[in-house]
Amino acid sequence: MSCTAYLHKEAREDIQIAIYWYNKKQKGLGRKFHREFLNLLSSLSKTPYYQVRYDEIHCLPMVKFPYMIHFTYSKKNKLIEIYGVFHTSLNPENFLKRKIK
Repeated sequence: MSCTAYLHKEAREDIQIAIYWYNKKQKGLGRKFHREFLNLLSSLSKTPYYQVRYDEIHCLPMVKFPYMIHFTYSKKNKLIEIYGVFHTSLNPENFLKRKIK
């Protein structure tokens, strides 16, 4: 089974901010972050069944970076919608304030 993944604007911004921050810390580290995200996205599109944390929001932790991918999954439409890529030290209320469609 393969699903289509859609990144909402806020999730793309989260990723860009993380890449920028990691590149400021160490050259090339942002690229490693992005590569891990893309690898997880690829495996997520094959196996989208991860823990539900908030109502219908699933969370997939990144392995090497302290971030969680927040998404919904529609089995009917075979669609994964990624709403955020949040640092795990942030208050979860910050994510919950986002408007999820």
